[in-house]
Amino acid sequence: MKKAGMIGALAAAVVLAGCGKNSRSLHIYTWSDYIAPEVIAAFEKAHDCKVVVDTFDSNETMYAKLKAGGSGYDIITPSSYLVPLMARENLIAKLDHAKLPNVKANFDPTFAGQILDPTFAYNVPYAVTYTGFMYAKDKLPKGTDVETWKVLANPAFKGKVTLMDDIREVIGAGLMSLGYSLNSRNPAEIEAAVNEVLKWKPNIRKFDAESYKTEVPSGATWIGHAYSTDTTQVIVGDEEEGNAPRNDIGFALPKEGFTIAFDEMVISAAAPNPDLAYAFMNYVYDGKVAKENMEYLMGPMPVKPGIEALEDDYRKLIVLPPETIKRGQVLKPVDDDAKVKELYDKAWDRIKATSEK
Repeated sequence: MKKAGMIGALAAAVVLAGCGKNSRSLHIYTWSDYIAPEVIAAFEKAHDCKVVVDTFDSNETMYAKLKAGGSGYDIITPSSYLVPLMARENLIAKLDHAKLPNVKANFDPTFAGQILDPTFAYNVPYAVTYTGFMYAKDKLPKGTDVETWKVLANPAFKGKVTLMDDIREVIGAGLMSLGYSLNSRNPAEIEAAVNEVLKWKPNIRKFDAESYKTEVPSGATWIGHAYSTDTTQVIVGDEEEGNAPRNDIGFALPKEGFTIAFDEMVISAAAPNPDLAYAFMNYVYDGKVAKENMEYLMGPMPVKPGIEALEDDYRKLIVLPPETIKRGQVLKPVDDDAKVKELYDKAWDRIKATSEK
């Protein structure tokens, strides 16, 4: 389903700031498998430049690297909830929207309810992911209800589950499993969520936000705490890369609630090439480019002409219906309150350190 596109000609026609004789590079720090290679190649060709992509596997990993002095990046793609903190700490720059005409023209307003800052002061929404379960259909005992967080406590899955190595996703799973808000600031609810996650821990092979993509298909893991985009890529396959469709793999969104998280494009406050960063951000909001990118991502970008250009079956595969979205909860920041941040940090320490006996 990752279609090799015909956007090279389009890229040549898009008027953007060029690099000039390969004199500059655009450095992007993002999640793995998150930008179509064809999109990058066409942008490089049109602007005679080099796009360098480094990847991270969690918001915490990315943030820690930047706080420790990691530099040289132009564009970073944190999840929405981290953007206010990065802005307060002067890690990212306020945006000049005059340089982003495609964003204003093409943003799909149906996604507005999933965006934390609709003014886009520091951020341009890139893509939305939904967190649930990637699972091996033939490994689940008959009658297993996989559309619930409670499945993680089932002793039949001892040593066969992975959870993300992500403080908000894991504690959020515990909160939602108990009917609480994903963004709770209530100490008693956070404590209860920790205790719930600890009930799951005998089944947890490891905390990892990447390995489920290969381990669920191989059978090493039966249920992986997973992003919708990654899972859909595995299910659909990629014939060009020799990856057959996997009808034995499923994806479930727990009925108690699931995480909705937009990943945003932001510009580093110390970006070596901010004009080139603006050019790229504007470029991916072109309808044809966004269509190409979504066919690779296998997840939606909030670019209206891009979504409208998708084939009907593919659009239905990656764009959730409104009734499903209602079950989701948008991940919001909690680190604006030092006491709440400390609650989460201590809760995470307990989860990572404690073993059920």
